[in-house]
Amino acid sequence: MTSDSDVVVAAVARTPFGRFNGMLRERSGPELGAAIIDQVCGRAKLPAGAVDAVYLGVGMMGSAVLTPARQALLLSQLLNETPSLGVDRACCSGMTAVGLGFKDIKVGAADTVICGGFESLSRTPLLMPRTRDRALGELVLADPLLLRAPDFIGGSISSYTADEALKHGIDRPAQDAWAVESHRRYFAADAEGYFDFERTPIRVPNGKNGDHVIDKDESPRRDTSVEKLAALKTVPGSKTITPGNAPGLNDGAAALVLMSEKKARELSLPILARIRGYAQVSEGPTSGSYTPAIAIEQLLKRHELTPDRLDLIEINEAFAATVLVSTLHLAGKDPVAAEKLRARTNLHGGAVAIGHPLGASGARIVMTLINGLRRRGGGIGAAAICGGYGQGDSVLVEVQD
Repeated sequence: MTSDSDVVVAAVARTPFGRFNGMLRERSGPELGAAIIDQVCGRAKLPAGAVDAVYLGVGMMGSAVLTPARQALLLSQLLNETPSLGVDRACCSGMTAVGLGFKDIKVGAADTVICGGFESLSRTPLLMPRTRDRALGELVLADPLLLRAPDFIGGSISSYTADEALKHGIDRPAQDAWAVESHRRYFAADAEGYFDFERTPIRVPNGKNGDHVIDKDESPRRDTSVEKLAALKTVPGSKTITPGNAPGLNDGAAALVLMSEKKARELSLPILARIRGYAQVSEGPTSGSYTPAIAIEQLLKRHELTPDRLDLIEINEAFAATVLVSTLHLAGKDPVAAEKLRARTNLHGGAVAIGHPLGASGARIVMTLINGLRRRGGGIGAAAICGGYGQGDSVLVEVQD
């Protein structure tokens, strides 16, 4: 059943995701954001001035600039008068931006909102202390990409994620196996042109040779195997997490055009999907491996649904462990039921293969979910993501045949 007040998705777009210091390193975060704003507006064929607001997530250090979302907007083709908001909810940021747009449209505060996020982890600065105890001696720089919080967890995200996984009976071989499957699924989908729905080429500077067009994700590894992953050392402080069963540090951008159904019909725009609900949750600071499940549970409860009603699920692979723990939690800790959920989760690969540009990933998995539901002829699904130190978001999506 539909109505003019439904929130619909009229267009989606994401850049290819680049490796750390890889093919996108020459583009700043705001430049990536501007590029994806222009691409998604072009796909929707939005008339000038049709956008009421732009909400963009940035997960790490404000992309090293003041008001990065505003800078992205000013670099784009949108009118300068378009309001913007940068969202900081760590890895949840891009999905939180979608949630904010959903809420604005639902209450009638806007008709058209561009929602998503961007990240340039390759350009994340080292941090130099402003004050020092001594005028002489070593000056120690801090690297925020180590994702540590000594003030309240005493370690890194990878250390407590491994501990939570082991508490749930999910060991390293299980995490490595999921990681290998993520790559296999990605390449099978890519060979069928699956990502053409969401991925759009981007130009990057190429020295004296002018711009170079990038149209493929850089991180997926075709030669990944369980044997190769088993040979990797764990990252410092973690019992199970390795560079093979976690995504890399990535660059990229993703955005969706959200509209009221009434406005979409007025402009004769396609309705790719309907956003049926959004939830954000928080738990203890080391709960990230299962906050996606908590967010999905809250969303399903509001809509009087159960997990078995979901045709597809997307859970961001912050680590392979995150998906395994979250599906087990969502299944009531029943291993058999969890396997049934995993058979419908991340069917086309996840962040372990594709990459995880923090601010963009929440938007990326929403469009990947829409893509999958459309390809199967319709249905209902949930996308969920964890954010630093115990945060979680989820979006409920419906695609009609």
